[in-house]
Amino acid sequence: MTNPDFRADNDQRWMRHALALAARAEREDDEIPVGAVLVSADGQVLGEGWNRNITEHDPSAHAEIVAMRQAGMRLGNHRLLGSTLYVTLEPCAMCAMAMVHARVGRVVYGARDPKTGAAGSVFDLLADPRHNHRVEVTGGVLGEEAGARLTAYFRAKRARRPD
Repeated sequence: MTNPDFRADNDQRWMRHALALAARAEREDDEIPVGAVLVSADGQVLGEGWNRNITEHDPSAHAEIVAMRQAGMRLGNHRLLGSTLYVTLEPCAMCAMAMVHARVGRVVYGARDPKTGAAGSVFDLLADPRHNHRVEVTGGVLGEEAGARLTAYFRAKRARRPD
Protein backbone atom coordinates (compact mmCIF):
# COMPACT_ATOMS: atom_id res chain seq x y z
CA MET A 1 0.00 0.00 0.00
CA THR A 2 1.25 3.50 -0.83
CA ASN A 3 2.25 5.77 2.04
CA PRO A 4 -0.54 8.42 2.31
CA ASP A 5 1.94 11.26 2.91
CA PHE A 6 3.96 10.26 -0.14
CA ARG A 7 0.79 10.03 -2.22
CA ALA A 8 -0.43 13.48 -1.09
CA ASP A 9 2.99 15.04 -1.80
CA ASN A 10 3.10 13.36 -5.18
CA ASP A 11 -0.43 14.54 -5.98
CA GLN A 12 0.53 18.12 -5.17
CA ARG A 13 3.70 17.86 -7.27
CA TRP A 14 1.81 16.68 -10.34
CA MET A 15 -1.03 19.15 -9.77
CA ARG A 16 1.53 21.97 -9.82
CA HIS A 17 2.63 20.63 -13.20
CA ALA A 18 -0.99 20.69 -14.39
CA LEU A 19 -1.38 24.26 -13.07
CA ALA A 20 1.68 25.30 -15.10
CA LEU A 21 0.01 23.80 -18.19
CA ALA A 22 -3.18 25.72 -17.35
CA ALA A 23 -1.15 28.93 -17.26
CA ARG A 24 0.14 28.11 -20.75
CA ALA A 25 -3.46 27.66 -21.99
CA GLU A 26 -4.24 31.20 -20.95
CA ARG A 27 -0.92 32.78 -21.90
CA GLU A 28 -0.31 31.07 -25.25
CA ASP A 29 -3.81 30.43 -26.56
CA ASP A 30 -6.19 32.60 -24.50
CA GLU A 31 -8.03 29.41 -23.66
CA ILE A 32 -9.84 28.65 -20.41
CA PRO A 33 -6.93 27.78 -18.08
CA VAL A 34 -7.32 24.07 -17.51
CA GLY A 35 -4.26 21.82 -17.62
CA ALA A 36 -3.84 18.05 -17.40
CA VAL A 37 -0.97 15.59 -17.11
CA LEU A 38 -1.27 11.81 -17.34
CA VAL A 39 1.30 9.88 -15.32
CA SER A 40 2.10 6.16 -15.46
CA ALA A 41 2.11 3.96 -12.37
CA ASP A 42 5.90 4.27 -12.25
CA GLY A 43 5.82 8.09 -12.39
CA GLN A 44 6.53 8.76 -16.06
CA VAL A 45 4.67 11.50 -17.96
CA LEU A 46 2.63 9.77 -20.66
CA GLY A 47 0.81 12.82 -21.96
CA GLU A 48 0.00 16.39 -21.09
CA GLY A 49 -2.08 19.20 -22.43
CA TRP A 50 -4.35 22.11 -21.84
CA ASN A 51 -7.68 23.24 -23.22
CA ARG A 52 -7.41 23.65 -27.00
CA ASN A 53 -11.07 23.51 -28.07
CA ILE A 54 -11.20 27.15 -29.20
CA THR A 55 -7.78 27.11 -30.86
CA GLU A 56 -8.38 23.81 -32.66
CA HIS A 57 -12.09 24.42 -33.35
CA ASP A 58 -12.68 21.08 -31.66
CA PRO A 59 -15.29 20.77 -28.90
CA SER A 60 -13.60 17.60 -27.65
CA ALA A 61 -10.12 19.17 -27.18
CA HIS A 62 -10.39 19.54 -23.41
CA ALA A 63 -7.14 19.30 -21.44
CA GLU A 64 -7.87 15.73 -20.32
CA ILE A 65 -8.62 14.53 -23.84
CA VAL A 66 -5.48 16.21 -25.22
CA ALA A 67 -3.36 14.48 -22.55
CA MET A 68 -5.02 11.08 -23.10
CA ARG A 69 -4.63 11.32 -26.89
CA GLN A 70 -0.95 12.09 -26.49
CA ALA A 71 -0.54 9.17 -24.07
CA GLY A 72 -2.34 6.77 -26.39
CA MET A 73 -0.06 7.75 -29.26
CA ARG A 74 3.04 7.43 -27.05
CA LEU A 75 1.98 3.99 -25.78
CA GLY A 76 0.52 2.76 -29.05
CA ASN A 77 -2.58 1.74 -27.11
CA HIS A 78 -6.01 3.18 -26.33
CA ARG A 79 -5.87 1.59 -22.87
CA LEU A 80 -4.14 3.72 -20.24
CA LEU A 81 -4.10 1.11 -17.50
CA GLY A 82 -2.75 2.06 -14.09
CA SER A 83 -2.30 5.70 -15.01
CA THR A 84 -3.28 8.76 -12.99
CA LEU A 85 -4.70 11.85 -14.65
CA TYR A 86 -4.08 15.14 -12.86
CA VAL A 87 -6.37 17.94 -14.01
CA THR A 88 -6.93 21.41 -12.59
CA LEU A 89 -10.74 21.32 -12.95
CA GLU A 90 -13.16 18.52 -12.17
CA PRO A 91 -13.78 16.57 -15.39
CA CYS A 92 -16.97 17.03 -17.41
CA ALA A 93 -19.10 14.07 -18.55
CA MET A 94 -17.26 13.73 -21.88
CA CYS A 95 -13.85 13.60 -20.23
CA ALA A 96 -15.04 11.33 -17.42
CA MET A 97 -16.40 8.77 -19.86
CA ALA A 98 -13.23 8.93 -21.96
CA MET A 99 -11.33 8.04 -18.77
CA VAL A 100 -13.65 5.09 -18.16
CA HIS A 101 -13.18 3.84 -21.73
CA ALA A 102 -9.39 4.28 -21.51
CA ARG A 103 -9.31 2.44 -18.15
CA VAL A 104 -7.48 5.28 -16.38
CA GLY A 105 -6.83 4.10 -12.83
CA ARG A 106 -7.22 7.36 -10.97
CA VAL A 107 -8.08 11.01 -11.51
CA VAL A 108 -6.91 13.81 -9.24
CA TYR A 109 -8.55 17.17 -9.79
CA GLY A 110 -8.14 20.65 -8.35
CA ALA A 111 -11.23 22.86 -8.43
CA ARG A 112 -14.76 21.48 -8.25
CA ASP A 113 -17.07 22.31 -11.15
CA PRO A 114 -20.53 22.95 -9.68
CA LYS A 115 -22.08 23.36 -13.16
CA THR A 116 -20.79 20.39 -15.16
CA GLY A 117 -18.57 18.34 -12.84
CA ALA A 118 -18.88 14.62 -13.47
CA ALA A 119 -16.63 13.35 -10.66
CA GLY A 120 -19.13 13.92 -7.88
CA SER A 121 -20.30 17.54 -8.07
CA VAL A 122 -23.19 17.28 -10.55
CA PHE A 123 -22.77 13.72 -11.81
CA ASP A 124 -20.72 10.84 -10.44
CA LEU A 125 -19.91 9.02 -13.65
CA LEU A 126 -16.53 7.72 -12.56
CA ALA A 127 -17.93 5.68 -9.67
CA ASP A 128 -21.11 4.50 -11.39
CA PRO A 129 -21.36 0.74 -10.75
CA ARG A 130 -23.06 0.20 -14.11
CA HIS A 131 -19.75 0.80 -15.92
CA ASN A 132 -17.31 -2.04 -16.44
CA HIS A 133 -14.51 0.14 -15.02
CA ARG A 134 -14.45 2.64 -12.19
CA VAL A 135 -11.87 5.40 -11.80
CA GLU A 136 -10.64 6.28 -8.32
CA VAL A 137 -11.21 9.99 -7.60
CA THR A 138 -9.33 12.44 -5.40
CA GLY A 139 -10.66 15.98 -5.55
CA GLY A 140 -9.65 19.35 -4.18
CA VAL A 141 -5.87 19.02 -4.58
CA LEU A 142 -4.66 22.64 -4.78
CA GLY A 143 -8.29 23.41 -5.51
CA GLU A 144 -8.22 26.96 -4.20
CA GLU A 145 -5.30 27.86 -6.45
CA ALA A 146 -6.93 26.20 -9.47
CA GLY A 147 -10.27 27.88 -8.76
CA ALA A 148 -8.65 31.29 -8.29
CA ARG A 149 -6.95 30.99 -11.69
CA LEU A 150 -10.28 30.23 -13.37
CA THR A 151 -12.07 33.05 -11.54
CA ALA A 152 -9.37 35.55 -12.53
CA TYR A 153 -9.49 34.43 -16.15
CA PHE A 154 -13.26 34.91 -16.44
CA ARG A 155 -13.15 38.19 -14.54
CA ALA A 156 -10.51 39.53 -16.99
CA LYS A 157 -12.52 38.26 -19.97
CA ARG A 158 -15.63 40.09 -18.79
CA ALA A 159 -13.60 43.28 -18.20
CA ARG A 160 -12.31 43.20 -21.81
CA ARG A 161 -15.79 42.76 -23.24
CA PRO A 162 -17.24 45.92 -24.79
CA ASP A 163 -20.54 47.01 -23.26
